[in-house]
Amino acid sequence: MDAFNRLVHRAAEIGWHIDVYLEPGSVPEFASILTAFPTNYVIDHMGTVEAAKGLQDPSFQALLDLQRRDTKCWVKIIGLERASATGKPFHDAVPFAKALIDNAPDRVIWGTDWPHPNVKIMPNDGEIVDLIPFYAPDQTVQKKLLVDNPTRLFGFESL
Repeated sequence: MDAFNRLVHRAAEIGWHIDVYLEPGSVPEFASILTAFPTNYVIDHMGTVEAAKGLQDPSFQALLDLQRRDTKCWVKIIGLERASATGKPFHDAVPFAKALIDNAPDRVIWGTDWPHPNVKIMPNDGEIVDLIPFYAPDQTVQKKLLVDNPTRLFGFESL
């Protein structure tokens, strides 16, 4: 953890954020470590939610709480194929993405997870893109998710 903490502080010094992949169910365990970061951090793969556990799963509720109370916390909407318990078209994972977007629409970004390493069901990236209107039906929110928020997080010039 000493080496990790040095990297976190170095990233903060140069204006970078930290991308964090957490094992399923571990958000509560790491929440206090994450909130102590001196820079923005992105929780990858929607906190590795498991759709089979439902929206009231304590780990998912901890993620929503962390996202709500720590303005340094961003979440990447990615990996619906991993979160899904039912498989294609992965609709059982949509409510999790929607809840995260509704919870902090200015601190979510989107990704494909291409090339999809270690997945049970290989998704078609077009199918992944087709899910966006299900969890972000509003075009203004879609623009935040796909353009405005990444622009701010990565420090790109506004389009």
